[in-house]
Amino acid sequence: MADTARARRLAKRIAQIVASGLEYEVKDPRLAMVTITDARVTPDLRDATVYYTVFGDDSDYASTAAALSSATGVLRTRVGAQTGVRFTPTLTFVADTVPDDARRMEELVARAKEADAEVARLASGAEHAGEADPYRAEPDDTHDDDEETPGDEPVTGEDADLRRRPHSG
Repeated sequence: MADTARARRLAKRIAQIVASGLEYEVKDPRLAMVTITDARVTPDLRDATVYYTVFGDDSDYASTAAALSSATGVLRTRVGAQTGVRFTPTLTFVADTVPDDARRMEELVARAKEADAEVARLASGAEHAGEADPYRAEPDDTHDDDEETPGDEPVTGEDADLRRRPHSG
């Protein structure tokens, strides 16, 4: 098992090699608008996953995937020659969905801001349905301090024992 730092360094180097190989060595017009975004290598350094994005629509993604699968052998040979590792990792190309996810998130945030602005606009002219403080109680002057209320007298005897014992039910 290799350490993860070595796997990260190898992945970074593979991404660079594949990107330059696509630019200078592979002459396929379907790969003109491809960007290599990331690469990941397994801890045993046997398999590499290369992430890419394509400037275009879904049909461009399909043609790019086909072009990358046909160029995998050339790119793997180039990776093996330039990395110097004992075993050249197999290359797997995966379309990177992060830019699309980021675009969707931005759209959702924009919609949420519009909804918040609409709620704020509606709330600016709104009034409370009841009083401003519905929980405020008026002072109660019916209780005199001179009167004795139940529970003010000391508890003695059997009543005190009942209050101290826990109830079992």
